[in-house]
Amino acid sequence: MGKSAHSKRPAKPPLCCPECGSTRVWKDGFRYTRQRDVQRFLCKLCGFRFSQTLANIQVKVNISGQLLEQSNSGKNLLQSNVFQSDFPVKPTLEDSPFKSCEHVTSHTSSKQTITEKVLNTFADYNRERQVCAALTRGAKNLIKVETRQEKPMREGTKLSKPDIKGKIIEYIWRLKNDGYADSTVENYARILRILYERGADLWSPESVKHKIRQQSWSTGRKMISVHAYSNFIKLLGLSWNPPKYKPPEKLPFIPQEREIDDLIAGCSYKIATFLQLLKETGMRAGEGFNTKWIDLDTIQNTVRVTPEKNSRPRIFKISNHLIAMLNRLPRDGERLFNYASKASLRRTFEKQRKRIAHKLSNPRIQRISFHTLRHWKATMEYHRTKDILHVMQLLGHKNIKNTLKYTQLVNFEDDDYACKVAREPEEIKALIELGFDYITEQAGLKFFRKRK
Repeated sequence: MGKSAHSKRPAKPPLCCPECGSTRVWKDGFRYTRQRDVQRFLCKLCGFRFSQTLANIQVKVNISGQLLEQSNSGKNLLQSNVFQSDFPVKPTLEDSPFKSCEHVTSHTSSKQTITEKVLNTFADYNRERQVCAALTRGAKNLIKVETRQEKPMREGTKLSKPDIKGKIIEYIWRLKNDGYADSTVENYARILRILYERGADLWSPESVKHKIRQQSWSTGRKMISVHAYSNFIKLLGLSWNPPKYKPPEKLPFIPQEREIDDLIAGCSYKIATFLQLLKETGMRAGEGFNTKWIDLDTIQNTVRVTPEKNSRPRIFKISNHLIAMLNRLPRDGERLFNYASKASLRRTFEKQRKRIAHKLSNPRIQRISFHTLRHWKATMEYHRTKDILHVMQLLGHKNIKNTLKYTQLVNFEDDDYACKVAREPEEIKALIELGFDYITEQAGLKFFRKRK
């Protein structure tokens, strides 16, 4: 005799976010009430927070724009039971069939929410979910659902680690909605996690201020930490007197071209190609990372840059050598460099840089970063042209004050030069292609020089 079709209970559907329907949710602490303990959840995809009771507690809701006038003692408030029941109903202003409308707002909202809302579908209705609502006139016979209004955090409030994670995720989501760059959002969130793991109470501004002061970070890093916490404290509804950190102005480190070439020669092929691109164009690391194959023109030897940090778009002329290096890269994506993230690319580069600096016994190579190549390009272009507006256009700046920070006047008076003499047009052309500058002409001979 075969098994009955009803012998096996259907599997319980996974918990979904009522806002976006995602199943990527995690527990976000408890909400303690007199009746029961309510488990709170947070959606990792959209940041929506919602609650679900620990027991199978029935909550009567407004269905299809109608209000229930008497309670039901039955335990199963399923779709079939609702439509087959003899509940007397009282029509509301919008007596309409099921239709799509907004979900009940989360517990984090500062406004009170009424349960008189049309549900999207019965599939979206989880009978174990507790609806946060306020009782209004005409809804006397609804089962009483607790009304909760978000209160601002008090200074010194202690929360558990899941609550901290939930707040940081909510903070990340707010920064993204405010238009912050992904790298900035990632950096701010990392700083908050570090401060919390090192003993700072994120709900106490004085504790955070003391912990920032104790760190062995640079002044610029501490200033960024203050900015990160200033944005976070707005989410908590608190205020603080931020400490004043102003990094001293320093001239950027400008390596020799030979040192840059040694670093490029010692790196892996992908990293070397990325460094060569930054060296020839002076673009930011993020701009180089986001460069796509469609931005590369191998016929005219140009590359188009999508700007970052509100700078101007540019087009750069690149060498045949770089074109050949780019053409050897695997085309397994729309971007030139198919790393998972810019942080992954940087970590790989830093490991190779450390190995090369040790191998060549040159600690100056360890100081070369992606942004150092931008400093180097700006300095070399200014020395070559003595035109600050040209350098400003090269870097994509809108304010010349920003260009002055990237330009360093270097004394090249004592530098060694390689000198060449040419007479024939072919020789002159070859020297110009190699980067030699024309100096003078004597006895029918043209003299050229190039810095070593």
